Amino acid sequence: MRGKVWTGRDRGTRLIASVSLIGAVFTGWVTSGLVPGLATPAPRAFAFAGLAAIWVGLAVRAWAVLALGGSFSTYVQVETEQTIVTRGPYRWVRHPSYTGLLLIVLGFGLGAANWLSLAICAIVPFLGLLPRIAVEESELVRVLGDRYRSYQKQTHRLLPGLW
Repeated sequence: MRGKVWTGRDRGTRLIASVSLIGAVFTGWVTSGLVPGLATPAPRAFAFAGLAAIWVGLAVRAWAVLALGGSFSTYVQVETEQTIVTRGPYRWVRHPSYTGLLLIVLGFGLGAANWLSLAICAIVPFLGLLPRIAVEESELVRVLGDRYRSYQKQTHRLLPGLW
């Protein structure tokens, strides 16, 4: 993030995404203790699955950040001469760092071994990232135009082959 400056183009979505991610993890863990009747079977298996999801999510996010290199920023900012990265995970999805974040939070939901916690950790961050994705894509289209529109037609947003 060195040298990156906040431009105000994110329309509050950075905060929304952060709160939804952190809030889902916190609420998911608290919920698992408050609603023990919704515990999953085989909690140890769910814990291992959760740990695996967290590690895969960390790897996907790190891969995405490395693929973007100097273009990575937690702020919404696009430069007219910016190239569209299509290597690494960006050959399949447009927002792999968000896919990684969603897997990480999903892992916490699995690890809580509670169906309600899992639902919270699966749904809340996704809903929190939707406005962020919309703002980012709007800005990318505004600045990069047809180059980005062409990339959109070739890739999915978050899940290869699905969406």
